[in-house]
Amino acid sequence: MQITWTTAAVCGALLVGAAAPAVADSVPADTIIVTAQRDPEDPAVVAEARRRLSETPGAVAVVPLEAYQNRYAQGLEDTLRDVPGVFARKKWGEDSRLAIRGSGIGNSAHNRGTLLAQDGIPFNEADGAGDFQLVDPLTARYTEVYKGGNALRFGGALLGGAVNLVTPTGRDAPADLVVRLDGGSYQTIRGHVQAAHAGEDWDLFAAGTVISANGWRDQSDQTTNRLSLNVGRDFTGGAVRFLVSAANVEQEIPGALTPTQALNTPEIAAPANVANDYARDMRSLRGAVQTRYDLSDSTTLEAGVYATWKDLHHPIFQVIDQESRNWGAFARFDTEGELFGHRADVFYGFSYRSGDNDALQWVNVRGSRGAKTAQSRQNAVGADLFAEGRFWTTDSLALVAGGSFGRAERDFVNLLAPARSASKTYDWFAPRVGLLWQAEDGAQVYANITKSVEPPNFSSLAQTGVSVGFIPLRSQEAWTGEVGARGRRGVFTWDVTAYRAALDGELLNFIVSPSIPAATFNAGDTIHQGLEAGLDWRFAPAWRLRQTYTFSDFRFDADAVYGDNRLPVAPEHAYRAELRYEGEGWFVAPSVEWIPKDVLVDYANMLRYPSYAAVSLNGGWKATESVELFADARNLTDERYISNVGAVTDARTASTAVFWPGEGRSLFVGVRFTGGQR
Repeated sequence: MQITWTTAAVCGALLVGAAAPAVADSVPADTIIVTAQRDPEDPAVVAEARRRLSETPGAVAVVPLEAYQNRYAQGLEDTLRDVPGVFARKKWGEDSRLAIRGSGIGNSAHNRGTLLAQDGIPFNEADGAGDFQLVDPLTARYTEVYKGGNALRFGGALLGGAVNLVTPTGRDAPADLVVRLDGGSYQTIRGHVQAAHAGEDWDLFAAGTVISANGWRDQSDQTTNRLSLNVGRDFTGGAVRFLVSAANVEQEIPGALTPTQALNTPEIAAPANVANDYARDMRSLRGAVQTRYDLSDSTTLEAGVYATWKDLHHPIFQVIDQESRNWGAFARFDTEGELFGHRADVFYGFSYRSGDNDALQWVNVRGSRGAKTAQSRQNAVGADLFAEGRFWTTDSLALVAGGSFGRAERDFVNLLAPARSASKTYDWFAPRVGLLWQAEDGAQVYANITKSVEPPNFSSLAQTGVSVGFIPLRSQEAWTGEVGARGRRGVFTWDVTAYRAALDGELLNFIVSPSIPAATFNAGDTIHQGLEAGLDWRFAPAWRLRQTYTFSDFRFDADAVYGDNRLPVAPEHAYRAELRYEGEGWFVAPSVEWIPKDVLVDYANMLRYPSYAAVSLNGGWKATESVELFADARNLTDERYISNVGAVTDARTASTAVFWPGEGRSLFVGVRFTGGQR
């Protein structure tokens, strides 16, 4: 199935047309749709975030805490589940596979191709690689999703864009005090407490989360402790903030299974994972100082510096121990005014990041260190200069143009085999042009063309088994065009985007065997194209139907080996719906996640994992003004399904122990006490 711009336009027109007859004006507070019109049910801070992101001529989304606070939301899969175009699927514990429009889709582990950050402080290392285990959705007031080149405000130019969690302040936190206890299946228990206070000049937010769980599968025990602090001080014309967070995460890894195991005995762990006690344990400390200052009536400066430290103990095919230190700085200027008598605005700035990593490896002897096999120092530097301006030719139509100059440096010092040391520098320019049309009621239509660039990280360049230096990899580049519409009319809220990305040198991976990390290579020409659609329908005062649909068509383009074969891993079609009824102080919300077509596993297109539908039920009751209870029942039919897979070359010859089973039937319940609700 080939997507065309005509198809996209028709889909958008159908949604807009369906909304036209409606007369009511009520939208749920947890809607993810970004509109320029303020939602009266949104908290003020979330409504302001929606307004700010709606100035972007492209696909963006806001996910407030209210969207998942009455569920057992633990990781990105639960947080971002209603954002179309985002593939976030749980593997184990809080580890997920994250891909936006196919970014890093072939990566077998960790995050690549999308900036994951909190308050603009990257969870990614300076070379672009990242993890998910440090993310705590309960300490995010809301989460911003910038798809693709729409993340230019962060300075980068990645195909996937950026996901940024925003910590509450003492002024916009939902309450002065929140105490929460939830748990259930797999001996799961989680405690969370947060406190907020705002004085005349000072404000403070502090939170802590503790989790203990045995996990659905064997070899899945988890204990996690997280702390977060956000202190702000206002002064004439601006404010300064001090942010600190710490985490101690200990998680066992159950491993991927064969297709037969994943569908028939999904609770077992991979034998090698049990024998060698596979785990991912880390300690982390992150801190930042950020300021916002009004330089004039028309220009505002946002700037900050940050530093992070992470200690990793990671027994897998070998015992990996790493200690990394990263720091960075950014500054961004926002100016509003007039040009040739027309309204205009521009933002411009820079982003700099630097990091070093002491990386050691040993033979894994039942989870303990054997003989040392590797020791290296990995130094990475990244810098971006960026700008984007809007010029309103009329009161409703804006022309948008911008771009970023980027540089990435990789310096690898092999302390055991100096001949394998290497260094590499990548430079690029990534331009962007677009249009944004806005109606009087806030509905918008937009289009843009953006170039994206992703330089390889260290795990791609210095691959296991390579005798000398770096693998000769070049940056992945792509030109992406998108067109979309978003808005609200009456009982309908819609957000529809179609995109097509032409990639050159896509960084793809394939698994050689279950015990050896994935190799990385530059593919030839590839195509990523798709349709992202969200529709909320409040068809009665107490009823709301939310639907999201993602069509993903990722394929080779006349490849010498694979022709026009599809790329594996991402479902071609993904649909999710939730029907919510709100009574007096209670709600009930059944939902379904449906993958209607079998999903490819290998580049040769010889193996698929089966389609599935998983039904869940969420409900809650407000017992008093301060106490709320909720229940979250998942996969009610105990469906056997595959959550995601690692890609292989040809399933007829390669190992297929690459399947991560989806969790079975489970139930979580919780209670939340709120004091001083705002």
